[in-house]
Amino acid sequence: MNQKIKAKVVGATGYGGLGIIDLLLRHPCAEISALVAREDAGKRISDVYPHLAGFCDMPIHAADDPAVQGKYDVVFFSTPDRVGMADAKAELAKGAKVIDYSGDFRFTTLAAYQDYATRLGKDPQHLSPELLGTNVYGMPELHRAEIARANLVGNPGCFATSCILGLAPALKAHLVNPHGLVCDCKSGVSGAGKKAKPQFHYPERCEQINAYRLSGHQHVCEVERLQAGQDVTVVFTAQVLPISRGILSTLYGDLTQDVTEADVLDIYRKFYAESGFVRVLPSTAAVGTMSVRGTNFCDIVVSVDARTRKLRIVSIIDNLMKGQAGQALQNMNVMFGLPENTGLNQPGMYP
Repeated sequence: MNQKIKAKVVGATGYGGLGIIDLLLRHPCAEISALVAREDAGKRISDVYPHLAGFCDMPIHAADDPAVQGKYDVVFFSTPDRVGMADAKAELAKGAKVIDYSGDFRFTTLAAYQDYATRLGKDPQHLSPELLGTNVYGMPELHRAEIARANLVGNPGCFATSCILGLAPALKAHLVNPHGLVCDCKSGVSGAGKKAKPQFHYPERCEQINAYRLSGHQHVCEVERLQAGQDVTVVFTAQVLPISRGILSTLYGDLTQDVTEADVLDIYRKFYAESGFVRVLPSTAAVGTMSVRGTNFCDIVVSVDARTRKLRIVSIIDNLMKGQAGQALQNMNVMFGLPENTGLNQPGMYP
């Protein structure tokens, strides 16, 4: 690619916006052309995040600033629900490709979106229903060809990414009963975002692990609806750990076939043979959240419990990378015909 991809980041001062800024600065084929945020407008991004000083000192603009109303090649909406659905249409009309981090464009029908919003107690009216059906769910490992043709991509949720990648091969091979799957998921505190909340204040969080949203988590809709057309039901438990970043999801399903761990490893490795960011490992692998920290990898550990006839999958990602900004950049690469690992081919940060 001769000309660099010009990128606009909306929601630039949140963790998701910061993540894509960090990645774009290292990308050989892209450049940051505009930063937008509701808060901190008028400041430089390096005033908000001093580690960027000398690397990115661009000003932050308000969304309605004339300086950021031009045409960009790609616009990242690192924003809460209902922001992208209000503003993506204008960016698309100017010729941009759009990658939205929220739930606004993760579902391709109005009915599916309304089910998602209603479960969360949110307004079920979509502000751009005409765009639903033109959007693609942004998981390259499952929807690579569709993403390559898309102008509008809904970036998956972090828990959903770990669960869907962990379950997809088993469901496609009909290895497990698709009903009553158990997703036991643990996340670092950064998954709650940047805004200060009392329960994430250091004295409240240090040495504290707790489950939350037991009445229903927003990512359940993704996990149940986006499994290759199958009717799937899951029991989903989200827990937050006193660590900064990382997700470890332990997934359980009732086996429908007599298989060994070696059989399942073979199925998973064939399924992800063309997916360089998924590493399939045996049950003896000594991996954890540190193994993927700062990377776009998903480590999948396969285990068959013959005694209980259960398939147990441990799916591990960095929630801010494969669960957010890394996957967004991977989607951008696919949309622009670049190798998926461009700007992402790096080992983790260890220790």
